[in-house]
Amino acid sequence: MLDLVIIGAGPAGLTAALYASRAGASVLVLDSGAPGGKLNLTAEIENYPGVKMKGPELAYSMYEQCLSFGAKQEYGEVTKIENLDDHKVVYVDEKRYETKYVLIATGTKERKMNIPLEEEMTGRGVSYCAVCDGPFFKGKTVTVVGGGNSAIEESIYLSDIVEKVNVVVRRDVLRADQYLVNKLNQRENIEMHYLKKPHSIEVVDQKVTGLVVEDSKTGDISTIPTQGIFPFIGLDPITDFVKELDIIDEYGYIPVDDNQETKVSGIFAAGDVTTKQLRQVVTATNDGAIAGQYIASLLK
Repeated sequence: MLDLVIIGAGPAGLTAALYASRAGASVLVLDSGAPGGKLNLTAEIENYPGVKMKGPELAYSMYEQCLSFGAKQEYGEVTKIENLDDHKVVYVDEKRYETKYVLIATGTKERKMNIPLEEEMTGRGVSYCAVCDGPFFKGKTVTVVGGGNSAIEESIYLSDIVEKVNVVVRRDVLRADQYLVNKLNQRENIEMHYLKKPHSIEVVDQKVTGLVVEDSKTGDISTIPTQGIFPFIGLDPITDFVKELDIIDEYGYIPVDDNQETKVSGIFAAGDVTTKQLRQVVTATNDGAIAGQYIASLLK
């Protein structure tokens, strides 16, 4: 019987593991991907107080520190949480883990454009990670879809690698912070395409050759020549596996109280997967610290 099983090894999950294990709890962290979550997809961390480094470096540092107080980590995708009277059971493939408490810190996943050939060309010209795949497009033209912080950050990052970056924005203005917009405007190889939305992908000989876009006002169709497409149009919470627990809101996020506990006693949630205004590394670590420390106090 474990004290705490944490589902998700992003900043929220790793911080919770650090606080809970440091206070003496037996902790297991489960994730199907690399520890650090979206930190591994972030080129530069610039708004985490006291830290300015590459995302993967911060991810590894958090991971090492998390395990230093006895927390364990295993790979696997959680398919179900069973809520029993005196404990919980977490199911991963053929395994099951019995635990007193559960913390859900699964974060979010990239929203798809839902246009023809998107799925077929994912990994073959369509990518949701500029840091991962940007170097494959060195000297080529790529297109970023989106007008928020993530889209503009990735556009700036890609502009240092590729020959040209197109940015497709559905609206006539950017939603990104002014600081990022100012940096964007300094890049001569970035071209903006306002009032355009993705319509389909042009493919020749199994290679992406263009993004077909529709004018948001007139409906006119045109094609932007490109060898790579990077959509950054939003995120959706990873909560399908807990729908049976009836703890999610209408948008799929998990509401929590001041101690990060859901409406099911003993099941907690932290980080981007929760209902909140701001989803950043600093807010995720805040949630994880609160949850980890509070859960540890329940064990005493």
